[in-house]
Amino acid sequence: MRNFSKLLSTVVLIGFASTASAQLVDQKDVQITLDMQPVLELEMTTPNQIEFVFDDITKYQSGITHPGATILKVSATVNWDLYAVGRSETGNRFWDQQVSYGATSNSVANLPLSLLELKQSQANTGGTAGTGVIDYSSAFSTTQAAATGSNSLFVNDDGSATPPTIANKYIAGHAGTTGTGDTMSAGTYLNNSGTSSNFYYVMDYRIAPGLPAIFPNAFAADSTTAEDIVSANTANSYAEGGVYTMYVQYVLLEDQ
Repeated sequence: MRNFSKLLSTVVLIGFASTASAQLVDQKDVQITLDMQPVLELEMTTPNQIEFVFDDITKYQSGITHPGATILKVSATVNWDLYAVGRSETGNRFWDQQVSYGATSNSVANLPLSLLELKQSQANTGGTAGTGVIDYSSAFSTTQAAATGSNSLFVNDDGSATPPTIANKYIAGHAGTTGTGDTMSAGTYLNNSGTSSNFYYVMDYRIAPGLPAIFPNAFAADSTTAEDIVSANTANSYAEGGVYTMYVQYVLLEDQ
């Protein structure tokens, strides 16, 4: 009897020990999805229309400049490039003539889009070495004889918005995916104070017809081939009086 009681006591103790170490577990899962879409944001502050009115001789001689007319602000999560390109509604390389003040045997109505000049507030820090001018940071030339094409607006031969090649102008970054410094790094103007940063550009515009009105600062995309009225026509040619329109397209794209 004594041995049986001792055995029972041992069994009970083992039972209590087993119950104390038991653990109840219940679990549920929730799936987490991470969707990181690339972001490219170009914010532009500019008048709806920028007008150049040439109504006296001094304006023809010295040209008209609109300083700080457009402000470009960039935000991007990826590497990027920024360029400007001249466009017209007719889809070619010339301004759209809305009104003619009278044609003559020497007047020319096909005014090249490249006669518009741009100047950006700071130099392009992402341009690779090329054969042409890589940005619009040069000062506007002061005389016709000094025309170099440094500020002449980039225009594609077919009038499209195709990105410039490595030999043509970019406001920031450059063409290609190889080499040193051909792109701008991700970031935003919101993290930069002041107006001098790689994400904040102030753009000036100028048109200088000259006398006669041949637009000597107009150059083809390569910045080496003159595109003024005389170069494209005959020695006595000049721009036909009238009202003309075009637009500048600013393109922000991922550097791939």
